[in-house]
Amino acid sequence: MESTEIPEINYESVKRKQRIRTFAKGMLFLLPSLLLFGVFLFYPLFKTLYLSFFLTNARGETTVFVGLQNYLGMFASPIFHQSMKSTFLFVLYTVPTTIIIALFLAVLANEKLKGIGFFRTIFTSTMGISVAAASVFWLYLFHPSIGFINGILEMIGMESIGWLTDPKWALIAVAVTTIWMNLGFTFLVLLGGLQSIDSYLYESADIDGASYFYKLRRITIPMLSPTLFFVITVTIINAFQTFGQIDILTQGGPQNTTNLIVYSIYREAFTNYQFGTASAQAIVLFVIILIMTIIQFKLGERKVHYQ
Repeated sequence: MESTEIPEINYESVKRKQRIRTFAKGMLFLLPSLLLFGVFLFYPLFKTLYLSFFLTNARGETTVFVGLQNYLGMFASPIFHQSMKSTFLFVLYTVPTTIIIALFLAVLANEKLKGIGFFRTIFTSTMGISVAAASVFWLYLFHPSIGFINGILEMIGMESIGWLTDPKWALIAVAVTTIWMNLGFTFLVLLGGLQSIDSYLYESADIDGASYFYKLRRITIPMLSPTLFFVITVTIINAFQTFGQIDILTQGGPQNTTNLIVYSIYREAFTNYQFGTASAQAIVLFVIILIMTIIQFKLGERKVHYQ
């Protein structure tokens, strides 16, 4: 009988083919997401970077290559300096205040009290209100003559304040509006984080006779740190991208005190038709948000306690 030889199997070749097939399947599943990111994220980003080196006409078509001139002119502009100052002040006003108030409300709403569901609904109600509707609502409250807030000030013997027309108060007024608008989402996320904390930790602390504030400091805040880290990061990014309430309440005034960088980009592009300068400002905003996010991950994540 003739002996049949069994061919040797090249296992390295088989593994290589399996890796290629696995990679191809993975890319096939990712293809819809990659297309969406490419069309709505990567292409606009590279197009904006490209436009920032050119002068453009009113239709946004490039005319003259100017290199870094758009950036140099932007950093030399006092209006841009005011815009950057107002933006960072706005972030400083809104981010800590929103998180502190939302955390306070979430801790209260996490208590097992009768009728607490009603208050949870009230605290999250701002999530269902659009930016336009909320801005119009606060536009009435801040009205210099018929506004509810000035009415209260007059009742207690104080003078009316031009909330949206006084340079000293306009940015604060917009910040108050933004804090109110963002409370619902921040509250809901923090409440979900509180309810995910294991109850046995509090039961053990109760057995040891720990006080309420000791449990809040030693259990609640450390165990809530991943949620707080997420909320802080998202709130900072959203604060830098604020636009709608600025457009409705103040249009960047008075004296450019509320001309935040996103609204400045909008005015340069669609009012002044300076798409090159607007693109340069957009790239600067992208870099600022990127740096702030990296700092947040480098410094803030060290204090995050994962269960």
